[in-house]
Amino acid sequence: MVDWIGLSIPFAYLGILVGSLATFSSLYRKRKAAKSLSLEPWFGPHLPRDIYLSLLHLEPEPGKEKSPTIPDGVLKAALLQRALEDIKRILEVRNAKQALSSLLQRGSVGDDLWQRFLRAEKEIEAELRDVVEEANALQPNWGQTIFQSANEMHHNAILREKITSIQAKGKRDREWWDREKATIQSNFMKELGDDEKETAKPATVTGTDKVGSEEDAVMVEGGGPAAPGSSKKKRKAKK
Repeated sequence: MVDWIGLSIPFAYLGILVGSLATFSSLYRKRKAAKSLSLEPWFGPHLPRDIYLSLLHLEPEPGKEKSPTIPDGVLKAALLQRALEDIKRILEVRNAKQALSSLLQRGSVGDDLWQRFLRAEKEIEAELRDVVEEANALQPNWGQTIFQSANEMHHNAILREKITSIQAKGKRDREWWDREKATIQSNFMKELGDDEKETAKPATVTGTDKVGSEEDAVMVEGGGPAAPGSSKKKRKAKK
């Protein structure tokens, strides 16, 4: 006879083990999901998305049944601004992913930060799908090119910021050079005035120069030094 009691013990053990593992897995997933929801979001509030949704679902004014009609051009502009904000967030996530993953492998950052990052990636993916659907609803096949237009807008904004920065730097450099130029000119004019004053002063005569000049004057008045012939004649006359 088959010993059913002996066979039921291993099966019961397996059943208890599988049940406990399933319960533990379910509780762990629920706790992980609750913890991820309680984490601080990676990005701040999405203002362009809120503006677009508020325009799309505008409530009627008091005393009126129908809500005011928003022109398609306004909705397209709002949706384009929403796509532009999504482009900025995509670039930020791409730039941060590699560095964050390397830091996580080294143990420099905790798992909470990585969970926030993964949650941000999922939110961006859902946001991109929503923008494409909204764009196709406003204009057929616009969802294929809306992010390309938003990317061009983003690059143009960066280029304008660089041009503005260069112009501001050029203005500051020009003001600095004007100040330096004025300082150099004032110093040069000051040095030039000092040189003119020194050249305009009369030359001072020393005592030795005065004595020498008087001796020269006496010699000139006396007719100069005596000639050798005249001295000899004077000697003969005495004899």
